[in-house]
Amino acid sequence: MSIRAENLVWKIGSKTIVDDVSLIARPGEILGLLGPNGSGKTSLLRLLAGLKRPLAGRITLDGQDIGTIRRRAIAQRVAFIEQHATTNANLKVVDVVKLGRFPHRSMFSGWTSVDDAAVNSALDRTELTAKRNDTWQSLSGGEKQRAHLARALAQSPKELILDEPTNHLDVHHQIGLLRLVSTLGVTSIIALHDLNHAAMFCDRLLVLQAGKVVASGTPEDVLTRELLRDVFSVEAHVSPSPYHAKPHIHFVR
Repeated sequence: MSIRAENLVWKIGSKTIVDDVSLIARPGEILGLLGPNGSGKTSLLRLLAGLKRPLAGRITLDGQDIGTIRRRAIAQRVAFIEQHATTNANLKVVDVVKLGRFPHRSMFSGWTSVDDAAVNSALDRTELTAKRNDTWQSLSGGEKQRAHLARALAQSPKELILDEPTNHLDVHHQIGLLRLVSTLGVTSIIALHDLNHAAMFCDRLLVLQAGKVVASGTPEDVLTRELLRDVFSVEAHVSPSPYHAKPHIHFVR
């Protein structure tokens, strides 16, 4: 397995944020993480990325406990795109993407042809090659998100963790970004708010409520009328999409 979490617990003070969570992300699949605000999604993703240590439980990468892996080695294989990822300096797009190569370089190593190849490939896969010399502040919101994804891809990751990457994007850019992630062939764990997007692009789903896992499985198994009512407090009909084999949710007014 690519990423496995077993009985994770994490707290802030006396408040339990992640409560006995277990999951498996299989090689090459997209695992969607769903749940209402405050359900613990972001905290769980930061644990999986090695940015926080659980109070209990364990996380393994290909069977090795993440707690025994050096931080730099984790960064060489796990890329994390935060929900509110920002770039303050008005760098060129190519310079932003180059930041993804830092985990692979030592203090004294120079820039290599391998680094160039990784950056150029990341720009090409995110369709940003033509904008490589544009300044950061000149980009649209969708282009900035693609640039963050390109920076992550420049790390040459085996695992990609994304925290609501479509937040604040228009529908066109939301679908474009998720379609891009779905073509990468990289093990991905992605927190999403849009349930129909989760059904369209994710191989499996895991649903959190108050820090606990309340459902996991394929979109067809997880996205039921009962779960939508009990977890998300919405009434909806769930039926097969006319455009793909995944379920489609029709919300009731």
